[in-house]
Amino acid sequence: MKIEATSLPGVLLLTPTIYRDDRGAFSETFNLREMTAAGLPTNWVQDNFSLSKKNVLRGIHYQIGQPQGKLVRVTHGAVLDVAVDLRRSSLQFSRHVAVELSGENGKMLWIPEGFGHAFLVLSEEAGFAYKTTDYYHPGGERTILWNDPDLAIPWPAEEGDLIVSEKDRNGASLQLAEVFS
Repeated sequence: MKIEATSLPGVLLLTPTIYRDDRGAFSETFNLREMTAAGLPTNWVQDNFSLSKKNVLRGIHYQIGQPQGKLVRVTHGAVLDVAVDLRRSSLQFSRHVAVELSGENGKMLWIPEGFGHAFLVLSEEAGFAYKTTDYYHPGGERTILWNDPDLAIPWPAEEGDLIVSEKDRNGASLQLAEVFS
């Protein structure tokens, strides 16, 4: 497994080796020894899965009080996955990194605590799986507007084509959002 730094310190891109033959493919999605050596968490408390259709945009989500680190991957289909630094004390505050994750490329993104997370489905359908370092805590859940002008995330779809939940349409602006210190 190849583990690389991204332009945001702490956010890592993991690329497993995919073995393909006429039967299909095989890859490791977790390896305790390699992840420990890379400084990644290895004590996951929750696994989640979502299924979304093309142009569904989820996020920008995070939790205050019980922040979660997330190891995210796509089981099938493709998404543009985005991590946003929401730590005011960070020199990278409000910057983002965007990576295409797909069932085909097998890439995973490690998003540490203190970051917001969002994704846009690029394929007809995408299965999205992720591990978290802490449990879901509804009282700490926060959402920043996916199209906040201060973030200027270049989503590769027309706004009118996007499918966005009411919660995400009503997210806070970055300027007013409760973020990490």
